[in-house]
Amino acid sequence: MKKRTVVIVGVLAVALSGCAAGNTDGAAPSISTADLAVTTPAGGELDLATWNLPFGEPASLDPIKAYNYAENTVVANLCEGLMQLQPDYTVQPNLAESVESPDASTWVYTIRQGVEFWDGETMTADDVLYSLGRQLDPNEGSYWAGGVVDNIASIEKTGDWEITVTLIEPDSTFNSYLATPIGNVVEQAHRLAAGESYGTPSGGVMCTGPYSVGAWNQGQSISLERNDNYWNTDKVAKTAQVDISFIVDAAAISNALTTGAIDGSYDVPLGSIATLQSATDGSLILGRSLQLIAIIGTGNGAFADPAVRQALMLATDREAIAATVFEGTAEASASLVPNNSWSYGSDVFEQGRADLPSTAVDIEGAKEALKAATTDLTQPISIVYPAERTYYADIISEISNGATALGLTVVPEGVPSAQFGAFFSDPEARAGHDAFVTANYLDVADPLAFLRTILGSTGGQNYNAYSNTEMDALLADAGAASDDDERATLVNEIQGLAMDELPWIPIVDPSVRLFLNDRVTGVPASFVYLYYPWAADLGAAE
Repeated sequence: MKKRTVVIVGVLAVALSGCAAGNTDGAAPSISTADLAVTTPAGGELDLATWNLPFGEPASLDPIKAYNYAENTVVANLCEGLMQLQPDYTVQPNLAESVESPDASTWVYTIRQGVEFWDGETMTADDVLYSLGRQLDPNEGSYWAGGVVDNIASIEKTGDWEITVTLIEPDSTFNSYLATPIGNVVEQAHRLAAGESYGTPSGGVMCTGPYSVGAWNQGQSISLERNDNYWNTDKVAKTAQVDISFIVDAAAISNALTTGAIDGSYDVPLGSIATLQSATDGSLILGRSLQLIAIIGTGNGAFADPAVRQALMLATDREAIAATVFEGTAEASASLVPNNSWSYGSDVFEQGRADLPSTAVDIEGAKEALKAATTDLTQPISIVYPAERTYYADIISEISNGATALGLTVVPEGVPSAQFGAFFSDPEARAGHDAFVTANYLDVADPLAFLRTILGSTGGQNYNAYSNTEMDALLADAGAASDDDERATLVNEIQGLAMDELPWIPIVDPSVRLFLNDRVTGVPASFVYLYYPWAADLGAAE
């Protein structure tokens, strides 16, 4: 079989360890965003392929409960939105044939006709109205409630094949979110009949996507079966069946991928990089991402002082973390906006990024910034991380090295993963801790949508009660801006203010880490697999 050609970024395999601040001699070189892949070469027909979910088994296949890697990576192939995110991060009409927006508060969708659910029933505008309405129904318990959903004033059927969404406040990003599970359509009759079992192995789901749910062996695997009657004849899946396993151990993942027991996986563990780089029957591909590793302030302790946060960022060797902890599969973060994470206003955003300060270590600048601190600098700063993920400890170790050079003390605090999740939802869990780590990402390639969750006074990821009237005004103005370049200009201003006040300290922008056996190809390499039907593109390498 002819070996396929893909875009690969060379990565020097080195052991995970803490890095000495200011010293990257011998470390793996960091990536350049220009080198990252967006897609892999198209493949041919295939009977069976195997895949892995390194984050474990999905808890539910109900799209409104799809709010994490495991669930989204599967549901993206089953249930579809009115809009669809593409590998290049653009958003295109999907179950909506077209969309019109007379203003940033009104979105009118013409629903595509001739679409069938897997059971052969025709999708109607009533199914769409019901599905969007589930997001607003507290009895349904959507994980997407809040944020974009809270801004919906009404959802109405305004024609036989037309749905109109009216917003409380103008939001130019709203349409993009209908490419996420917020815009997914399910069959109303099936949902009502399934009741509380909906989304489980016994209740299932009923959608319109290129795959339907096959056998679900709890704790082991789930099979996707090709929908041969898929409405989009240009995008019928190339592989008849995709079996997805739930291996989470890094060594076991490496073994399964290098022996061919599994054909591919997104999010391969950092601990597997060295092994996968030397694989003889497959390739590690680094893709364009929307991800960010950052340190989130809780509003407690010395870390609550913006001068301390600014000093710590300047003293932290983010480039060493990217090169060593991430083994060259990440780049140092210059902003809370990951590099190249936009689908509009590219010239404006690229200029804004060029105007940002260097990511190089600046101890003297850090000392100068620290002079503005008004807090007790003798108190230790605790940064919490999930103890099972040791690379977070390596990151915090590097931050600690920089802190020591400033006379500050940073203490890593590992907690069990089951306990760590509460830091994102429970203020009481954050009490008594100064900061915690996050592996975060943009849902859609619009920096405004991400920044307002962090910087808005009522933002869903504003964990430290950050509030700035100038910032809130800028966020509102950007949300109302329908012109792309105007919005990008305002977002650059927001980005600059954010980097001055730093409610989060950005550390690195990881790339997508995709491994493919030489027998398969076709899947996107970019960070779209949470909302795009990646498995439909998977096929035989030729």
